[in-house]
Amino acid sequence: MSHDNRDLFERMLEGGTIPHDDPQMPKLWKVVAKTMELKATLNTSTSVEQIRERLSEIIGKKIDVSTRIFVPFHTNFGQHITIGKNVFINHDCTFLDLGGITVEDDVLIGPKVSLISENHPIAPANRKSLSLHRVVIKRNAWIGAGATILPGVTVGENAVVAAGAVVTKDVPTNSIVGGVPAKFIKMIGE
Repeated sequence: MSHDNRDLFERMLEGGTIPHDDPQMPKLWKVVAKTMELKATLNTSTSVEQIRERLSEIIGKKIDVSTRIFVPFHTNFGQHITIGKNVFINHDCTFLDLGGITVEDDVLIGPKVSLISENHPIAPANRKSLSLHRVVIKRNAWIGAGATILPGVTVGENAVVAAGAVVTKDVPTNSIVGGVPAKFIKMIGE
């Protein structure tokens, strides 16, 4: 089987399947090991400033001072996370970001929310490979406690995802969704 020789991290952000035997996988596992070390320090932080500083090191981008994040915070990679300004991320959230996660400005994320950009193919022979698709949370969205946003989902601007929802498809701008799997409830303002 021939392999794509382009940079693994760029291919991950493009989405699609990364074979488990890709020759660049050791590069991924090296970053994951470093992230696990840094995450241990992150989750012993005692101030919001310290959390921002330590998470900025994990993601490789400075988190704006207007953004507040509470620990514990979980990520397996970190370098494919982008967090905007004036964002609030509550306790015990999980961002699995191999496929990319973007959280735009003014977003509210409740406790125990999971943003998952990675999956595995269903076929048993290929199941150890990675299936990656970006998650995007648009400006001013609110993700309720315990919600799970699955790979490839975009939550539209001003949208609300109800607590406990499992979101498998895009959420329209200015709408409210809820349930398992999440379904449209109503437009905001109706």
